[in-house]
Amino acid sequence: MTWDCPTKRWRFVAGSTGITKSRNTKSRFGTVSFAAKAFAHEITERVEKAFETSKLSAGYIKTHESAIIRTIEEVDIFAEVVPEDKYLIVDTLQKADYIVAMTGDGVNDAPALKKADCGIAVSNATDAARAAADIILTAPGLSVINEAVKQARITFARMKSYSIFRIAETIRIILFMTLSIVVFNFYPITALMIIILALLNDIPILAIAYDNTKIEKRPVRWNMSEMLTVASTLGISGVLSSFLLFFILMELEFSSEMIQSMMFAKLIIAGHGTIYNTRVDDWFWKRPYPSWILFTSTFSTRVLGTLIAVYGLLITPIGWTYALYMWAYALAWFVFNDGIKMLTYHLLRKRGLYA
Repeated sequence: MTWDCPTKRWRFVAGSTGITKSRNTKSRFGTVSFAAKAFAHEITERVEKAFETSKLSAGYIKTHESAIIRTIEEVDIFAEVVPEDKYLIVDTLQKADYIVAMTGDGVNDAPALKKADCGIAVSNATDAARAAADIILTAPGLSVINEAVKQARITFARMKSYSIFRIAETIRIILFMTLSIVVFNFYPITALMIIILALLNDIPILAIAYDNTKIEKRPVRWNMSEMLTVASTLGISGVLSSFLLFFILMELEFSSEMIQSMMFAKLIIAGHGTIYNTRVDDWFWKRPYPSWILFTSTFSTRVLGTLIAVYGLLITPIGWTYALYMWAYALAWFVFNDGIKMLTYHLLRKRGLYA
């Protein structure tokens, strides 16, 4: 039997006793055969050759924190560690701005599991380890952790998309209405339109939970500066597009009721398109593409809002001609907003506020 050594040269840091090899031919299972003994001896020799080993002195923990961080970053495996050492490794990595996950099964792992950003207790873990962990595995093995991390990052991306959309949409509607009422003494949409708008907005928002998202290769965390900047930029851009349409309609001398109905149609069509601006940090046509649930919900609510405006269900009808103008206007601003979003991300990356 043979064992292939990895091509990568790993560093192996052992405790004060170092790495030991057992040459005993007895075990609790009985007498060890010569073949098994030879195989174990061969594996031990190859492991020693594959790993660059070194010992840490008992006083190493008292060295400067930067030296400890550098050692942890360079080392792949620690052996013969006590609970305090595990806690120290997790704590030191967190101080170096790492997001740390840890697996464990025993009572001695509990402090480090509690300290880690994500503590994972394996299926046969003790009650203490389970209580300290954030995730408890119910099946043997560790491969399920990969799927857990994947699903967590998908959920994070959806929450981020929702947050940016919700902030941008709030700014777009509330700021536009407030300025219209205070500055121009004009109500751009009626109270009934606001209710219909809110009800139709809820459907695409629910569909965000089923959207396809980009799975980040590195750990993710909330970046409030990035989120608020992107959301505010998209929101203000929406306010400008609404005021531009408002001035155009005023110059064309439409009645107040017609202006309100057309503004309602525009807010529905453009607002639900904003979801496609916020769902990814790239151009809207790039992968991953929207899920069918998200696309169907946003398209159907925009069509429903258009039908309400066209045929005048509880509001002044605008007809198909002006409805199509609202679609063209909203789609043009949708493309423009995506360019604004990309410019914002570019400036954030340049300032080091977005990775």
